[in-house]
Amino acid sequence: MAGNAHAIPPIQVLLAGRTAALVRLTCKPGMRPALLDLFNNYMDRLGEEPGTEIYTLSIDPDSDNLVWLYQIFANDEAQIEHQQAVALADVIPAMQNLLDGPPAILRMSPLRLALQETVLDDDFDL
Repeated sequence: MAGNAHAIPPIQVLLAGRTAALVRLTCKPGMRPALLDLFNNYMDRLGEEPGTEIYTLSIDPDSDNLVWLYQIFANDEAQIEHQQAVALADVIPAMQNLLDGPPAILRMSPLRLALQETVLDDDFDL
């Protein structure tokens, strides 16, 4: 799209001081739909965690047994509050019955976010 005179620049945000995690969840065979339901219900409660600023739920296109979470927290304290949240405590026991091993967690320090505003225009009935 280089040279597109009508291009709208993305929203740009510096993420200094925030923490992030990329989490890989390996489901038992056939359990991914149940795990997705569990996390979709959990995500409906993210308003209870104001320090959890971004939370994405993704499926792996190459494996029917993998689910990925990407989370950005306002700071270390917000990440600890997330780990102690009632909504997440409701997820943990059910999640353990669906997983084939413990979650793999990669901690990160995010630096910058660019977001095309058009993604916010999508009309989803959640």
